[in-house]
Amino acid sequence: MTIKLMFSKTVEKSSEVLNLIKEFNSDIGTVFGNGDRNTIKLFELRGKMINIKSFKVPHLINKIAYKYLRKSKARRSYEYAILLLEKGIRTPQPIAFLEKFNWIGLLDSYYASEHLDAELTFRELVEIPDYPDHEDILRQFTRFCFDLHEKGIEFMDHSPGNTLIKKVADNQYEFFLVDLNRMNFHESMDFDLRMKNLSRLTPKKDMIAIMSDEYAKVYSKSSTEIFDKMWKVTSQFQEAFAKKHKMKKKLNFWK
Repeated sequence: MTIKLMFSKTVEKSSEVLNLIKEFNSDIGTVFGNGDRNTIKLFELRGKMINIKSFKVPHLINKIAYKYLRKSKARRSYEYAILLLEKGIRTPQPIAFLEKFNWIGLLDSYYASEHLDAELTFRELVEIPDYPDHEDILRQFTRFCFDLHEKGIEFMDHSPGNTLIKKVADNQYEFFLVDLNRMNFHESMDFDLRMKNLSRLTPKKDMIAIMSDEYAKVYSKSSTEIFDKMWKVTSQFQEAFAKKHKMKKKLNFWK
C-alpha cells in the first residue's frame, strides 16, 4: 500500500494530525452531519477543533482514475482551499489531505481542516423566511457571489448547504465555502455562466428577486435581465432535479 500525504505550512503538529486520520474509524472523535455520502468527524487538538472528512471509497473505475488520471476529491479539496484563500475567498483553514493506494488504485482518502462554528448556512435563508436579518444576509451573500464570479471562480457545488455564514458584527456577515472538490477557475465568467452558477441555491422567486436587484448594482445588466435569466436557469435546474429524484424512486422501488 502507498500513502500520499501533504500538510499545510501552517500546521505545527503534523504527526498528531496524521494520528487522528489513522484513527478515524475508531471510537475517538465526534461524527458531524448525516454522513449520507462521506463521513465527517470532529477532533479536539491542542485547543482547536479539527474537521476531518473521509470520502466514500470509489468504485473500481474511479479507483483507477484517481490513481492515474485525475486528483482525488481529498487532494482537490485541499488544493482548492489554498487557491481560494490566495484569491481572498474564505473557507475553513486547510490542514492536510491523505490518500491510500494499492496496486489497483485509490482505497480511501481524507481531508482535514480547521472546524468553523457558523451561525447558519444558506439553507436556513431558504427554509426560514423570517430568519433575523434575512434580507441583509441575502444581499451580502449576493455580493459575495459576485466577488466569486469576478475572480473567475465557478463553484460547481454552489448549493444551499455549502456556504457557512458567520455573524461578525451587527448586520455584518462573512461567508465560507465548504465541500470544495468540484471547482473550475476561469480568466473571466460570462453572464450565462454566472447565472447558471446561482441556479441551485433557492427555488423561491422572492429571494431571486432580491438577489437580482443586488447583483444588478454591481454588474452591467439590469435587475430585470438578471432576474429573468436567473429564474429561467433555476426553473430548469428544479425540473431536472425533480425528474432525477423521480427516476431514483422508480429504480429503488424495492427498498
